Amino acid sequence: MKYYLIVGEASGDLHASNLMKALKAEDSCADFRYYGGDLMHSVGGTLVKHYKEMAYMGFVPVMMHLNTIMKNMKQCKQDILAWKPDVLILVDYPGFNLNIAKYVKQHSDIPIYYYISPKIWAWKEHRIKNIRRDIDELFSILPFEVDFYQRHQYPIHYVGNPCVDAVGAFKASEEGAETGEAFRQTFGLTAKPLIAILAGSRRQEIKDNLRVMMKTAQQFPGHQFVIAGVPTIEEAYYRKYIPQEIDVKIVFNSTYRLLQQAEAALVTSGTATLETALFNVPQVVCYYVACGKVANLLRQMILKVKYISLVNLIVDRAIVTELIGEQMNVKRLEEELRMIIKGGVKREQMLADYAEMREKLGGSGASQRAARQIVAHLVG
Repeated sequence: MKYYLIVGEASGDLHASNLMKALKAEDSCADFRYYGGDLMHSVGGTLVKHYKEMAYMGFVPVMMHLNTIMKNMKQCKQDILAWKPDVLILVDYPGFNLNIAKYVKQHSDIPIYYYISPKIWAWKEHRIKNIRRDIDELFSILPFEVDFYQRHQYPIHYVGNPCVDAVGAFKASEEGAETGEAFRQTFGLTAKPLIAILAGSRRQEIKDNLRVMMKTAQQFPGHQFVIAGVPTIEEAYYRKYIPQEIDVKIVFNSTYRLLQQAEAALVTSGTATLETALFNVPQVVCYYVACGKVANLLRQMILKVKYISLVNLIVDRAIVTELIGEQMNVKRLEEELRMIIKGGVKREQMLADYAEMREKLGGSGASQRAARQIVAHLVG
């Protein structure tokens, strides 16, 4: 069968590539065409456009590149209809993908499946109308989404979380067996215990969060802070927000290796909070925004969820501390970090709560379950 996939960022490339591998195992004649990335290309098929040519986030970048975005969207729509796949599989990236789904539904009878559903439970809940109208099957990777969609009388399939597979595969790999000493030698680190810093994947997030994180680092001379660098952002950008007197290393393409060795972590909200928990690393979730009190008020008015971290959302209670807006300051961050490093009063309870989170997520094999269900729906 012919599968057309669309992703818009690095995480989508990772999860879609694993789904493609699983689809090949289920369908020996699988033929792929996609808007994707290098990982998908390594599996096979035809890469029509790389997600790096489409990844514009934030109001200003989107407006500056609006003509390019609209051109990409038009080309994508035309390419799908010309290729006539047996199914269109959309992966996250709702701003682009829901527009594509609407067009394809109006102009063809191609089945449209969504893998890694849009996070409409957080905001833009009105998009349920578009999903109900345009999406034939939706495959979720977060267990709490099942109840949300049931309340909207829209049945979905929970297949497990691919982060469980990704972290499990890393731990079973040669890199996952790396010793702390070898890791330190590779990156020129000292013997001090490591605190991982995952400051976000966007420049604005890094700018807003890294300043406070670095001031906090100065309060822990017995630890070494290491930043997990994002490959698409140059080291010089990080250095702009690191005082010269602080010796902080930045490691690129090695986030999992860093988490494997870390004693604790400071993490900006996102999938990174879940990955940190799967590595059993106690964490403080940090999300600074300007005009903190006003931002917190707006968050309460706009967001439909109690928490911003996936860890807390999955267990439906605050097992990791979230410092948001004006709460994200050096004093609070220092207090919370001291409570989760070795000997801290919150550390053991957080590790126990992580076990509950893993149980709710379910076991490995998310990509395989999704692929089996996709093929079954198509042939059935």
